[in-house]
Amino acid sequence: MAQVGIVMGSDSDMPIMAKAADILDQLGISYEMRIISAHREPDVFFDYAKSAEERGCKVIIAGAGKAAHLPGMCAALFPMPVIGIPMKTSDLGGVDSLYSIVQMPSGIPVATVAINGGANAGILAAKILATSDPQLLSRLKKYAEDLKNQVVEKDRRLQESGYKAY
Repeated sequence: MAQVGIVMGSDSDMPIMAKAADILDQLGISYEMRIISAHREPDVFFDYAKSAEERGCKVIIAGAGKAAHLPGMCAALFPMPVIGIPMKTSDLGGVDSLYSIVQMPSGIPVATVAINGGANAGILAAKILATSDPQLLSRLKKYAEDLKNQVVEKDRRLQESGYKAY
């Protein structure tokens, strides 16, 4: 059973949504991934969102561009957390998507990450799940420590290169 549903409206969103999947893979979290258009196949979308809970999903990550209805509609139908990823668009650079996702009516919240923020969506989903999973919380703490160590190592190499810091 997948703990996280990853859904996008178009295969053009795949490079960003794959970053969420990569994080979930690193942290050992099961997920399902689908391409479903809320506008072009609303019946398929409604079935997906309404049945996600019974399939074991605890969080949905939904990516969308332009009008960006997918995350909000997931939140309207799915009773647990939804994380929206606004996609960068050629028209308005993703600001249109961002506004569409964050401007939800009262009672239908969507957690929203940065434009093209697939990795952060995966991390946020993991943090939500970790509130009731001590082993996952431990893996998240190790992930954060690894990030810190990467920065320390980059600084060490910079200092060894002869660059004189202020």
